[in-house]
Amino acid sequence: MFTQRVVINVSSVSLVDWRPACLSGRATVIDGDTIDIAGERVRLHGIDAPELGQTFWCKGREFDCGAMAMAALEALIADIELRCEPIERDCYGRLVAKCFSRSGVDVCRRLVASGWALAFRRYSLDYVPDEIKAKEAFRGLWRGTFDKPWEWRQSGIAARKAEIEPTPAAYS
Repeated sequence: MFTQRVVINVSSVSLVDWRPACLSGRATVIDGDTIDIAGERVRLHGIDAPELGQTFWCKGREFDCGAMAMAALEALIADIELRCEPIERDCYGRLVAKCFSRSGVDVCRRLVASGWALAFRRYSLDYVPDEIKAKEAFRGLWRGTFDKPWEWRQSGIAARKAEIEPTPAAYS
């Protein structure tokens, strides 16, 4: 029996880190949990905000909570420079990062604490305590009734599939 031995010299292998160094600068808001800094699309880590066009009910009226979440993020980061620390890249190629003001304020924590974003438990438990406090204080979304953003997206996907794909009855 013949066996072959392979030796790899690890010291000659160099790994390329996909993450850029911290991004800094003024950001443009894309939606309630996505910003752009210097041409880099950044998805805020550990939170999920309502999508543009998603609605919630408050005091008998329907509001676009996605637009309200976006406005909350715009107000939070207006005229300040951010420092974003990369975590990973998501399946859409966006950089996922934790972002802070120069004074160290965690933008994600502030959005969740104000009730305009939810802790995205699927990816992080960092902001769960802030969400609980916002809910108990009826802040932001918690003043009314709403679908969690991930549930709203899922229901939208199901609804679009039902419109596109004919049911078996359509063939009768």
